[in-house]
Amino acid sequence: MEERSMNMMMPEDSAELRALYEAFKTNHLNPLWTQIGDLMPQHPKPRAKAHVWKWSELYPLAQQSGELVPVGRGGERRAIGLANPGLGGEAYISPTLWCAIQYLGPKETAPEHRHSQNAFRFVVEGEGVWTVVNGDPVRMSRGDFLLTPGWNFHGHHNETDQPMAWIDGLDIPFSYQNDVGFFEFGSDRVTDYATPDYSRGERLWCHPGLRPLSGLENTVSSPIGAYRWEYTDRALTEQLLLEEEGQPATFGQGHAGVRYINPTTGGDVMPTIRAEFHRLREGVETATRREVGSTVFQVFEGRGAVVMNGERKTLEKGDIFVIPSWVAWSLEAETQFDLFRFSDAPIMERLNFNRTLVEDADA
Repeated sequence: MEERSMNMMMPEDSAELRALYEAFKTNHLNPLWTQIGDLMPQHPKPRAKAHVWKWSELYPLAQQSGELVPVGRGGERRAIGLANPGLGGEAYISPTLWCAIQYLGPKETAPEHRHSQNAFRFVVEGEGVWTVVNGDPVRMSRGDFLLTPGWNFHGHHNETDQPMAWIDGLDIPFSYQNDVGFFEFGSDRVTDYATPDYSRGERLWCHPGLRPLSGLENTVSSPIGAYRWEYTDRALTEQLLLEEEGQPATFGQGHAGVRYINPTTGGDVMPTIRAEFHRLREGVETATRREVGSTVFQVFEGRGAVVMNGERKTLEKGDIFVIPSWVAWSLEAETQFDLFRFSDAPIMERLNFNRTLVEDADA
């Protein structure tokens, strides 16, 4: 039907028509009938490609960067953006999301700054770095999910003799395309070099089912600076144990999952980014899904595979992959398979563009 409609709109070539098109060009105009197939496809046709980055290749490159590139003012961070091969060389993992591996050497400090863009960090391995967010030192450890909401001053310092790497996720492409970005330098160091086990935000907010009376107003982003692995692991473990007992506790058979939330609203941790953690039992294969919007996964532990648009890619610890809008995908677990996930779902849902198709509901 789309092709037929386009053909009905194609006029006969003539000198007058060519002159009309030249006038359109001169006046910065484009007629819809020549481009509707690109502007309004029957389903999403993303330029971004489904792609896998191997941790075994990423981490050595980050190490070399640590040896050759100093951290400090100017570039601000030793962060290496994952550039989607379909997006023309931009350091964007998708049209809305940015993902990078950040590397901080022994005893190094990344100076403080702040920006409009929302950011988080996820630690697949390593200890010894604290991120200081608005003056609150937050320990970074394996399995932790850490927030830096927009316009919060933040810097990092490594107190050990060993380097540490983690992934950063931000909404940089979305912010850039919509011209909403602001940036401001902060301290050349960090405002607090303390190294507490738990940040002040955690001490106030991280008590199950309890909300401080000093924090009854809802906030745009979560006031929790770190979502600790011990609690994530326990929640996933209990879901699978409940499933064994015959209780309806899992996302799918053998598939436990949790969403990190803003405790003041029960919604997503930040207005533009959703974060989740998934655990599959050994041997589990998920249903094939298509979703509007961009999703990024990092393997936290275990071995398995992802199938994207029919192409199977094997995965192991640290590997990162992106699923562009409406790409068919499923997961396969060779061992117990733990994966961190983030997406632009809050944007899609707020604008009412979200849509999901489960192609194999019996899997």
